[in-house]
Amino acid sequence: MKKLLISLLILIGALSSGAQVPSVSNLFILGGELSNSAATSVEDIDEVMPRMAAIGLNTVLVPAYWDLIEPTEGTYDFTLIDRVIDRARENRLKVVFLWFGAWKNSMSCYAPLWFKQDTKKYPRAMTAAGKPLEIASCFSENVFDADCRVFTRLMEHIAQKDRGTGTVIMVQIENEIGMLEDARDHSPLAEKAYDKNIPATLRTALKKDGKAVATGKTTWREAFGNDPYGEECFMAWHYACYVERLAQVARRIYNVPLYVNAAMNSRGRKPGEYPSAGPLAHLATIWKCGAPSIDMLSPDIYDTGFKSWASQYAFKGNPLFIPETRCCENSGARALFTFGEYGAVGFSPFAIDQYDDPSNITNAYALLRQMHNYTSNKVQSSKSKVQSSKSSWGLLFDQTDKESIITDGDQVLTCRHNFTLPWDPRATDGTTWPEGGAYILKIAPMEYLIAGQGIVVEFKTKSEKEQEVKRQLGEDGFVEGNTQGGNNNTPAVQTQRFRGKRLGIGYVDQVSIGDDGTMKFLRRDNGDQDHQGRHARIGVGEWKILHVKLYEY
Repeated sequence: MKKLLISLLILIGALSSGAQVPSVSNLFILGGELSNSAATSVEDIDEVMPRMAAIGLNTVLVPAYWDLIEPTEGTYDFTLIDRVIDRARENRLKVVFLWFGAWKNSMSCYAPLWFKQDTKKYPRAMTAAGKPLEIASCFSENVFDADCRVFTRLMEHIAQKDRGTGTVIMVQIENEIGMLEDARDHSPLAEKAYDKNIPATLRTALKKDGKAVATGKTTWREAFGNDPYGEECFMAWHYACYVERLAQVARRIYNVPLYVNAAMNSRGRKPGEYPSAGPLAHLATIWKCGAPSIDMLSPDIYDTGFKSWASQYAFKGNPLFIPETRCCENSGARALFTFGEYGAVGFSPFAIDQYDDPSNITNAYALLRQMHNYTSNKVQSSKSKVQSSKSSWGLLFDQTDKESIITDGDQVLTCRHNFTLPWDPRATDGTTWPEGGAYILKIAPMEYLIAGQGIVVEFKTKSEKEQEVKRQLGEDGFVEGNTQGGNNNTPAVQTQRFRGKRLGIGYVDQVSIGDDGTMKFLRRDNGDQDHQGRHARIGVGEWKILHVKLYEY
């Protein structure tokens, strides 16, 4: 009766308020995740929330700590949860709560002491050698019941507090689930499960994905034995099923989007050396099958190769959300790339409250807000609507990954790091190149918006690009001469007859975009600023939106 009454109150509140119900399709998260201990007191929360708003975030990712919510079994304290929601509203911020429940970065460090001490009732995962770990076993129904009970109370409290206002827009269930030291749990309960049959639904999903289990192999042990990657599949299935049960509880109480986050399997590590069996890209079929109520599997990206990691999670049925990534001078460029290339749900550097100079994030988020204003208001007139399978792209360059070619119909955009231009001394003086990044949006057949910094874009027709003669330019912008004397064999002009048409730049305007999506002219870039009509560029450390109009001749 109590749960029914709560559900009715939530529904009545939502209907009476007219507030938009959060869904993945309407999320636009310019986020930042607080460091792990940044919301453990009301004083912490009061101090940090205004700072997050000043940085330019629209959403803060905040832990919800089991040990502080239920310090004594069966007694709940939601003071910190209420404070987060209240301060977020005061600062016009949205909140994503991170459930630090049974697991956080594999470990059960946020479980309360009464849970940790009773290892008989709440058993630990074990290694093959029988070593108990600071990791609660997901095979224990007692572990699940304790976790689920407090999670249920948390979701009920959030629903009562937040109904009709929409401050809480998403919930992360657990945090970076995964086994360490071994690929799977070897506790007695886990061993029994390993001898059970592989579920038919999973067999079907794996077969459909081209990863069929060998014929005649009925149990997990028969199919995988001691193979660590097979053991990881076993563990992934049971973690996913555990999470699915929590997700179903959340759906019944307060139906906001749900996601899980993954610590990457990087640097050549094997399962157990990285957190085995988390919601990793190579286990996506298992996780999607075992936890269908989860909207997104999301990567926490701290290693090099940001573009590669992001691409692995931008697959059909899995909108891209980056809930954690290294907070650094390149965060802003990476955010622009993520939204431009993948139309991401959101982007969130970790421990943003501890970062000394978040100005690059502030600048990038300001541009992204404006681009969102444009796209969400559908400013394009009916005659200038873009007919294309892809109308936006992301750029991200560094010292080794300097160039990207975008082919858009008959238009070819050659995009490079701004330091590839010969006249900036930082390109060759030993300076480590800051990453350059941009979000390119096509708004008409011959028209683009480019938002970013540290990039240069040239425009050619396909035929023009095919006939391109590459020349090394000098610091004055002209073809590099022979400074050593003798003959210079670099061709100054094209030797074969030119075929087809060329693209020219009609104009490059610096613009801003208002809340209603309309563009405001700020300044025209011409002459030296667009290299006499050869390209559009935004220097390193400059944060601009360019409106580029092309023509053909």
